[in-house]
Amino acid sequence: MLVIGREVGEVIMIGDDIRIMVVETRDGMVRFGVDAPREVPVHRAEVYRRIKETQCARARRAHKAS
Repeated sequence: MLVIGREVGEVIMIGDDIRIMVVETRDGMVRFGVDAPREVPVHRAEVYRRIKETQCARARRAHKAS
């Protein structure tokens, strides 16, 4: 894992087209802005896990039905 210190307004680049900007820090919490191409899905980890669980469940049901 790469750990990078940034201040409000500073940006981290991932590749050529994904930008992560520190928008705000308050009471130990950091808010980020993510700028990525539309074809790149961006989710919080807990949302991503739910999406993947739903996809796996659908795939299992489809496999059982066939």
